[in-house]
Amino acid sequence: MARALELAGRGLLTTTPNPRVGCVIIRDGVSVGEGWHRRAGEAHAEIEALRLAGDRARGATAFVTLEPCAHHGRTPPCADALIAAGISRVVVAMEDPNPLVAGRGLERLRLAGVAAQCGLMSTEALELNIGFVSRMTRGRPWIRLKAAATLDGKTALNNGTSQWITGAAARRDGHAWRARACAVLTGIGTVLADDPQLNVREVACERQPWRVLIDARLEVPTSARILSGGHCLVATASDDRSRIESLQTLGIEVVSLPNPAGKVDLQLLMHELGRRSFNEIHVEAGVKLNGSLLRERCVDELLLYLAPMLVGDNAQGLFKLAAADALDQATRLDIRDIRQLGKDLRIVARPITQGL
Repeated sequence: MARALELAGRGLLTTTPNPRVGCVIIRDGVSVGEGWHRRAGEAHAEIEALRLAGDRARGATAFVTLEPCAHHGRTPPCADALIAAGISRVVVAMEDPNPLVAGRGLERLRLAGVAAQCGLMSTEALELNIGFVSRMTRGRPWIRLKAAATLDGKTALNNGTSQWITGAAARRDGHAWRARACAVLTGIGTVLADDPQLNVREVACERQPWRVLIDARLEVPTSARILSGGHCLVATASDDRSRIESLQTLGIEVVSLPNPAGKVDLQLLMHELGRRSFNEIHVEAGVKLNGSLLRERCVDELLLYLAPMLVGDNAQGLFKLAAADALDQATRLDIRDIRQLGKDLRIVARPITQGL
């Protein structure tokens, strides 16, 4: 199963909106076939492994990181293919949360006389597909907020200077996280201040993520770099038809999701992104939007890069949040990983009250 998970990880950047899946077929203690799902519409991991195994699949055991599908999508059901190949036992890491599957694949295998087990290395399988599971169970993507700061928690000097707080290794790592996401999200404040591209440049990537811009009043200039290259969605609270049409003329999609305060309803936006089959969203925004996303309980994971420097109290912070009056009002975090990249630290943490 560890090998199957390793194979599934090869699709980290390419399988969206499908899950990342790997499969290994074992007969008489020897691997006779293995495969992984590369892209939506292409062969599933089980089919790839069965092709390699050929006749040796009969009587063998298949280890699969996600429950084999039992429905016709872009490809036929994998459960049927395993049965037809004569597989005698299937070991699955986790059930597929997709309502079209959700136990039906395992049931179909068992009804055909195949010994089917589920739960081996399920935690690792969940982490690999946490965005897909989030979309299937909550109707919205997994939201990962990235920020780079000094050790005293500042993201920029008081005059706005922030390039570069972190070093090259941390910046490359940030681009790798961008690459695995379905979309990179930011706010109008960041676009007006920095005019970012928000694409993947520091690592190899055959699929550029969408860009999502939160712009309540449609202030984005049509020359902004985030609008170039297609695959851009602007979420607004405005109904200014002329501004909307000027963006649509550029090929930009615009969705109006106002809340009673005249801003973008962030929870509605999360579900709109889920409706568009986005699994993971990578946020790179400013202090205000960062704070709003946390306050509205939209953030599932924090990706924080900390540089070994101190810049003082008047510099810009990480999150605009109301001060807690007591420690029990603080947002508590579960630190999942800490590592050093060059001279910087990277911390992966999750709000304790969030998650799946």
